[in-house]
Amino acid sequence: MTKVPPHLLLPALIGLLAACSDGIGPLRYEVPPQAEEERIPVSVGSVELREVSLPLYAELETITVETPGRMLATDNDVLWADDPVRGMTQTLAMTLAEITPAKVAAEPWPFSDGPDVRVEVRFTQALATAAARYRIVGQYFVASPFGERKDVARRFDIAVPYAPGNPNSIAAAQGAALRHLAKHIAREGL
Repeated sequence: MTKVPPHLLLPALIGLLAACSDGIGPLRYEVPPQAEEERIPVSVGSVELREVSLPLYAELETITVETPGRMLATDNDVLWADDPVRGMTQTLAMTLAEITPAKVAAEPWPFSDGPDVRVEVRFTQALATAAARYRIVGQYFVASPFGERKDVARRFDIAVPYAPGNPNSIAAAQGAALRHLAKHIAREGL
């Protein structure tokens, strides 16, 4: 048996791993959690967040990027780590629970007493744009199931920069955009 000198072993191993990585399949990118110290007072004690509504391209597990020609491109090997609807819904619910004193949960409502309000978010855009900004645009609605407070409807348009060609940066920008949206909902809707 031939012994490989130690100084040649590492480069050979790196070359082998690089050759194998071509066939490892799709890579999944997780939206990283973002710590928030700000607390926002709200006038409700409990909030149910309905499942978010996304455009078709944003519902897909592939990460969609706008090209300079305004076409939407995806790569079947660059995927979100979670189902986009579930992931965005959970991120918004967890962020609202973190930044407000309210009891917050995504639907279905898990508690025996009903929520004070229900929040519904409808995205018309959730996209890594050609301008190197992850942009979310849409409208949210806050409704009181028991009519105890006035219903609210507000629009939003939030853009966060990302590094082009970097899916981790796109995922982080999406997380930051959702955090901005949660703060907007807390301040203006709750």
